[in-house]
Amino acid sequence: MFDTIMSIVVLAIIVLVGGALALWRRGVRRQAVLMVVAALVLAGNVAIWAVPVAPPAP
Repeated sequence: MFDTIMSIVVLAIIVLVGGALALWRRGVRRQAVLMVVAALVLAGNVAIWAVPVAPPAP
């Protein structure tokens, strides 16, 4: 289940960046920047979730 969620989030990052590029070309700068910021936040979350967790000491 975790792998599926991570895959969906990465796809969302790709879609957000693509949408931001499309908006940037149309001249809608503020929304494009906000979409990039949202993509960066999601990318940070993926980076945090992907860090392996050490097993607890016995």
